[in-house]
Amino acid sequence: MAGRSVLALFSAIVLLGTGYAWANFQSLTSGLTTTDVIGDQGGGEKPADGSVDILMVGMDSRTDAKGNPLPEEILRELQAGDESAGGLNTDTLILMHVPNDGGKAVAVSFPRDAYVTIAGGYGRHKINSAYGYGKNDAIAELERKGVTNPQEIEAQSRQRGARNLIETVEGLTGVTVDHYAEINLVGFYEITKAVGGVDVCLNQATRDEFSGADFAAGQQKIQGRDALAFVRQRHGLLRGDLDRIVRQQVFMAGLAKQILSAGTLSDPGKLSSLIDALTKSIVLDQGWDVLRFASQMKDLTGGNLKFETIPTGNPELNTPEDGMAVEVNEREVRKFFKNLSADPNAPTTAAPAIDNSTVTVEVRNASGVPGLAGRVLQALVTKGFVDGGTANSTPLATSVVRYGVDGEAGAEAVSEALGGLEIEQDDNVPAGHARVFVGGDYSGPGTQNLAGEPLVGLDGARRQPQQPDPTTTTGPPITADGVRCVN
Repeated sequence: MAGRSVLALFSAIVLLGTGYAWANFQSLTSGLTTTDVIGDQGGGEKPADGSVDILMVGMDSRTDAKGNPLPEEILRELQAGDESAGGLNTDTLILMHVPNDGGKAVAVSFPRDAYVTIAGGYGRHKINSAYGYGKNDAIAELERKGVTNPQEIEAQSRQRGARNLIETVEGLTGVTVDHYAEINLVGFYEITKAVGGVDVCLNQATRDEFSGADFAAGQQKIQGRDALAFVRQRHGLLRGDLDRIVRQQVFMAGLAKQILSAGTLSDPGKLSSLIDALTKSIVLDQGWDVLRFASQMKDLTGGNLKFETIPTGNPELNTPEDGMAVEVNEREVRKFFKNLSADPNAPTTAAPAIDNSTVTVEVRNASGVPGLAGRVLQALVTKGFVDGGTANSTPLATSVVRYGVDGEAGAEAVSEALGGLEIEQDDNVPAGHARVFVGGDYSGPGTQNLAGEPLVGLDGARRQPQQPDPTTTTGPPITADGVRCVN
């Protein structure tokens, strides 16, 4: 349910980005809560990687940013329920990508159930658990050290959780996170009322008892509890959480449009209410000079802001420990973010073709399926790669191609031949070699038996072929300069 509260930070970003009412900005920034979660690599005015990247995190917290419990009447209005049921998992993550050169800003959403590698050595799990893993281990460590003050334990463990989440996102995307913003539940509720509601549009009428959604088809203005239900609903939607992400994106676009309108910025009452709501709901990294950042975003307009979602695969991926999750090819995610930073005016040059005969391939069976490494190697040899032998390995959930110094191009060629596996550098791999670890998720060449049926693993699960990307839509891009009808 925390997903909708991440929109509170988005309001602050848009407000700061207008360059409007600096006296009001001073009252906003002086009232914000900060936390030490970004190292020395972040916080620069114009980062060397070409963009300011802000991780926005929605927390399903029953307290405000100052740690004060929310009033019972607000909790009832929000249908918040018991915090113990949801814990502190981060149900929505958005990475705001703002180019140094003033190009279009992009807000990139991550499905909360995206199945990725969690930093800190926790293995592969849903991305919304990264914060909780770090926080829970920090609590245990602090208690072992004899720390008994509840406020100290809470503050330090939340910092550890945020840092683990940041490291997870950086590992997934290849992006350096420059700033962090954490949002609580009540901010969304109050912000939508402060701006006088947001225009949205639905393709068809919908009703959902879980979220409280009850909407007619067509365009309508919503705020407060109705707005909460709009961005919360996922039951009854064709693509579940992925459609909910689209809901959140069109709502953010409408919110940006509303804040940028003179009716909000020129109304002292609305502006004051908006700033008050933001100071109650946002925690920022302590090194962030938001007034300096505002100068970078002063030219923000609806057409210069767009919304994207990371590339995903099967939305109903069965996992060993976490139930059903959203499949993610981490290599494709890193390509996606690399393209965000690419200079659109730079001349395109094709990568030099790799002679497969110059790459010796070793295959390690980490799948538990007898004989699979040999079949995969044979498939590669038929494509011109050199036979480097096979061996067994400790089990891995995710397949990977590892390469040594200057071996990335060869590993890319092997990866493509096997259907697009992740690649990573390992200096223990000899020059000119690529070492393939065939994990439990592998479904590429070599998995077909003589009858043409998928192989069955030791767990009894048939290896399914890669599903098409369910995030692909034929609709227009989501920006902040119009109202788009959605599911």
